[in-house]
Amino acid sequence: MMLPLLRLVLLAALPRSALGWSHPRSPFRRGAGGSRCRAPVRGGASPSALWGTEGDGGDAAPGTTTKSSSAPIFSEEDVSDFCKGTNEFWKGLVIEPVRNYVEIREGGPDSPTDILSKLVAPPEVPGLSRPVWFTILGSVPTALGWYGYYKFSVEEELFQHELRTSKNGYVTGCGGYGTLFPFVFGVLLGFPMALLHVPGGELLLKAAGAWILTGQVNLYRRVNELCFEDEAVREELLAGLALPGEEAGEPEPPLHPWWALLPPPLDVVVGLRQVHFLSEYWRIVRGDPYDKDIVAEELFPFISSKRFTLKQFARKPSNWFWFTKKTKDFDGIDFLKD
Repeated sequence: MMLPLLRLVLLAALPRSALGWSHPRSPFRRGAGGSRCRAPVRGGASPSALWGTEGDGGDAAPGTTTKSSSAPIFSEEDVSDFCKGTNEFWKGLVIEPVRNYVEIREGGPDSPTDILSKLVAPPEVPGLSRPVWFTILGSVPTALGWYGYYKFSVEEELFQHELRTSKNGYVTGCGGYGTLFPFVFGVLLGFPMALLHVPGGELLLKAAGAWILTGQVNLYRRVNELCFEDEAVREELLAGLALPGEEAGEPEPPLHPWWALLPPPLDVVVGLRQVHFLSEYWRIVRGDPYDKDIVAEELFPFISSKRFTLKQFARKPSNWFWFTKKTKDFDGIDFLKD
């Protein structure tokens, strides 16, 4: 009950446009000289705005900008220091043999290639490509146990990637230790406390749920930004993507981060898309050959298609499953029109 309630509370604070219910406005815009830069989200502040990385007002008319009426609450340096400190603190609580095994490693010729070795491999920089079919293969037989290791690995890989590539070594995520272990410890301590009616048990569980949901939203935001860091990567990863029956437009970020707060199956939809696009990003960066992901690109085409709104998803069964590809879209339903 607690996670659904947390989702509702967090969603209540979000503008309708942030959910991607109606047609999305890309969080990136073309800046001077053809570079990509962040743009405000109408009706609400993005995480970057809260962290002081955006200067435009969310309600400015097209073609105009407004300055924030007050200084940002947290600077990029503040956020980075918090993330680094959180990662370091929780890393210190993990026993040394485990820390040594999952220590970040350099990707290269010695990186694992066979399925079993890759499933148990420590995180690398650049990150390992873990396609959707591969992630399902590890998660289902282990009752999502392996997915916890996947979550740790991708967060740690992004953390190390940001340390090495961002300005001043700033990071915007808490890494594998700082993202996963507060949740794990919160559940391991909070559940028996709540079961035995020990004061603070339910609060601990709620805090753990809120932490992991917030981290998931942040992960999707970071994956979106990764896709636009390099022009060549962006073109290979996103150019040409289209929804069934529509023309491919200008590349846009593949994920609606706030969909992480929506109830199943919509949170699973955006989660699978994150797995696919992050996997493809690392594949391109590492120079690995293309290998078609039949789950993401054939069986469930919505995973690899262009980003869509909730209305578009509902009215396009041709984008749902392999057996609905020829199903006529529900274009005649007024409620589902943009």
